[in-house]
Amino acid sequence: MPDTNNPDIMRLLLVIRPGHICLARRKNNKMLTTKEKETLIKKFQTHKDDTGSPEVQVAVLSREIELVQKHLLIHKKDNHSRRGLLKMVGNRRRLMRYLKGEDEKRYLKLAERLKLKV
Repeated sequence: MPDTNNPDIMRLLLVIRPGHICLARRKNNKMLTTKEKETLIKKFQTHKDDTGSPEVQVAVLSREIELVQKHLLIHKKDNHSRRGLLKMVGNRRRLMRYLKGEDEKRYLKLAERLKLKV
């Protein structure tokens, strides 16, 4: 039985008969769009032309991780996406470790902005 307290899932539930629940597919089942990625880059860049700093990379990865987590709430048996999620989490962890070694103030600021555990 799906988590009925989650509003994202409740929008997807379709009741066929009393006691029988089926998940309806969403038409706009998308991942991170170019426009969303550009806004994340602008929000987290360290200077005007910055697109590849650890802060930007971690922010983009964090957003992609959120989207895959929502996908996995609905598609519990999608092990291919689960593996991709684990790779993204590992990549983000390595970037955060690098940033912590380079500049701990930037690391703590980024973790606070993204609400990540330190």
